[in-house]
Amino acid sequence: MRKNKILVTGGTGYIGSHTAVELMEEGFDVVIADNLYNSEAVVIDRIASITGKKPALSVFDLCDREKLDAFLDEHGDISGIIHFAAYKAVGESVHKPLEYYRNNLVSLMNLLDAMKKRGIPHFVFSSSCTVYGQPDKLPVSEDAPVKPAMSPYGNTKQIGEEIIRDTMSVGEGINAISLRYFNPIGAHPSALIGELPRGVPENLVPFITQTAYGLRKELKVFGNDYNTPDGSCIRDYLHVVDLAKAHVTAVKRLLEGKNKASYEVFNLGTGKGVSVLEAIRSFERVSGVSLNYRITDRREGDIEQIWADPSYANKELGWRTVSTLDEAMLTAWEWEKYIRKQQ
Repeated sequence: MRKNKILVTGGTGYIGSHTAVELMEEGFDVVIADNLYNSEAVVIDRIASITGKKPALSVFDLCDREKLDAFLDEHGDISGIIHFAAYKAVGESVHKPLEYYRNNLVSLMNLLDAMKKRGIPHFVFSSSCTVYGQPDKLPVSEDAPVKPAMSPYGNTKQIGEEIIRDTMSVGEGINAISLRYFNPIGAHPSALIGELPRGVPENLVPFITQTAYGLRKELKVFGNDYNTPDGSCIRDYLHVVDLAKAHVTAVKRLLEGKNKASYEVFNLGTGKGVSVLEAIRSFERVSGVSLNYRITDRREGDIEQIWADPSYANKELGWRTVSTLDEAMLTAWEWEKYIRKQQ
């Protein structure tokens, strides 16, 4: 039987690389398109070390329609696309809004248009819980209202979802699933792939591991006066491997025709809120390293608390998180130590 070929855009990035691994281990043929803006081509060799097979990598920008068409001409048998490729730094997006809108939305529209013209039927979109803003009630289910975005980055996810929904409603023969994930952390248990931010990390866990390794002098905890049990912000941290497996499940749902509408949305999280201070204690527990952290003022734009109600994904996709917070933290630490020895 012919393997289904899946295009993973942004497949050398953090979540994309883990998803490529899980797809390949489930028997899919994976091709990756990435402009290497926020990642490195060496990730392909690391994926090969894990899976025993090297996925094909084409380096180009999805905003370049001619190059996208040439790529799809070369790979005429693609069954579906998982779209991760996007600029993703919230803070940077505030200062460079046009770059974010142009990159994240033009690339998406180019892909959808190319799929329509070529009859590629299945699309999985990497979305985010940022679409909910500060939710009115917790935990957050899929029918929670989408709030005005707190940043241009968040807005590109909202607008992206609207573009997909409107495209699906026309009945172009494409089916799509948007996966709204909460806070992915951790790394592959091999420690060969993981989160590698360029410059100063925006996410908590890389900042924790870099501080523990001695690359950062201290970790700042933004606020301890929130209306939460210990005063720090609360998030829903899920292991990136669990998240990657959800993308495989979503692709299979579309390929097997099990989707109940041409466009579906699922929240992906553990269903458990964890405070920043709890996350720090978890890391200290598994690593044996005492972190140098300091409480500072609140950071503008930070949501006080948010965690998922994953029951719809649990029921419909048959997916749920498996890894614990401690397990995710330990893999993040093993990855940090591995990558520093490579440099």
